[in-house]
Amino acid sequence: MELASWRLLARVVKNADVVVEVVDIRDPMSTRSRRLERMVEALEKPLLIVLNKADLVPRSVAEKWQRILEGMGYEVMYMAATRRYGTRVLRSRIKALATMKPFAAAIVGYPKTGKSSIINALKGKRSAFTSPVPGSPGYTRHVQLYKVEPNFYLIDTPGVIPVEGGWPEALIRGKSPEELADPVPPALALIERIVKYNPKAFMQAYGINSRNPMEILERLAVKRGWFYKTTKEPLIEEAARTIIRDYHKAKIPFYVPPEEYLRAGP
Repeated sequence: MELASWRLLARVVKNADVVVEVVDIRDPMSTRSRRLERMVEALEKPLLIVLNKADLVPRSVAEKWQRILEGMGYEVMYMAATRRYGTRVLRSRIKALATMKPFAAAIVGYPKTGKSSIINALKGKRSAFTSPVPGSPGYTRHVQLYKVEPNFYLIDTPGVIPVEGGWPEALIRGKSPEELADPVPPALALIERIVKYNPKAFMQAYGINSRNPMEILERLAVKRGWFYKTTKEPLIEEAARTIIRDYHKAKIPFYVPPEEYLRAGP
């Protein structure tokens, strides 16, 4: 996983005419970057927050999250990039925010929010690589400019926003499951969070009728035949990596209801 530096992101934002922040609609508040939003505001660039993966939540939930963020003063829309749902609306919203022609839009977001899917949906088959975006040598190598359509360019970077946020979101998005030295603690925290909002999540995903995080790990390892060779105990580390991986792949039904945020307050 290649994370961009904040210095690189600052240059991307500076060169962009419109910035699109991609967040995961299952947990929007944990996948927003306040630091990025402050940077965009300081550089006086238009910002559009895209609630991606809208196919994973009821439409009423997507609409409530949109209203909440719009109430904070943001331009907001929701879409499902992998299904190409909302791509035309996204193009229109970006064009509406651009104050000049030609213009370039930068798509940024945390890992696993679907940034690449949105870039691919916008680029489509007709886009053409034009030239690196001007900057330092290192910047030039990592940032490319694509012509999406006449007067519409897309700034594409291989990196994603350095992960902020709290536990366990920062850890499970900042590294791949294979890179985690000990995946069990963040997996337990993730399971606890998922069960809080969907008590039947692991029954639906794996046929495991339990709400106990450690028991879920153990039972998943047994179901998959994962055991330590010496002790024959369930190999819970592999179960933990699987659950983190499946969470990112949307194989575990889960979302944070907007009412939870409204009850807690901003």
